[in-house]
Amino acid sequence: MQLLKDRIRKDGKIKAGNVLKVDSFLNHQMDIHLFEEIGKEFKKRFTGVEVNKILTIEASGIGIACVVAQYFDVPVVFAKKTKTKNIAGDVYTSKVESFTHGRVYDIIVSKEFLGEGDKVLLIDDFLANGKALEGLASLVQDSGAELVGAGIVIEKGFQVGGEAIRSRGIRLESLAIVESMDEETGTIVFRGDDCE
Repeated sequence: MQLLKDRIRKDGKIKAGNVLKVDSFLNHQMDIHLFEEIGKEFKKRFTGVEVNKILTIEASGIGIACVVAQYFDVPVVFAKKTKTKNIAGDVYTSKVESFTHGRVYDIIVSKEFLGEGDKVLLIDDFLANGKALEGLASLVQDSGAELVGAGIVIEKGFQVGGEAIRSRGIRLESLAIVESMDEETGTIVFRGDDCE
């Protein structure tokens, strides 16, 4: 998605440790017009796929998932990172290791909102080592729902996550795949750059 790649090159910041900061437009301050284009692109890429729920993880995935859900006309369920008093009853849980935060936490979805008969599309902002997507996929499997695919805004192609998810047979659509980044020069190379 060229619009997204251009925005990453313009406003993305490369930090030490293979961190790509896109918080000025994607996951802190959110550019809703860009999100609309992201929603349209995911709808196009998953044309013909039956989806009745979108599942994401708090917090950065929620805004994107909500806009994407408008194009599919389905509800969004988000996995919470902590159990709260307003989640009553039975829940599905999975452990997730965050690349960005460098810690492991439990993610939780109420059984009320995910179950047999659901056809679930996972949506998230980043894919690095794939642990968040693996955790979400585990929740879908535990619920008896069907995982129909995963949509990622930015995939770090030089990390193992994309390969791990694809090797599990999960259909993965990433809108921008970063092949390399150089902190010193600020250069970002995307998969397919040589043929665009």
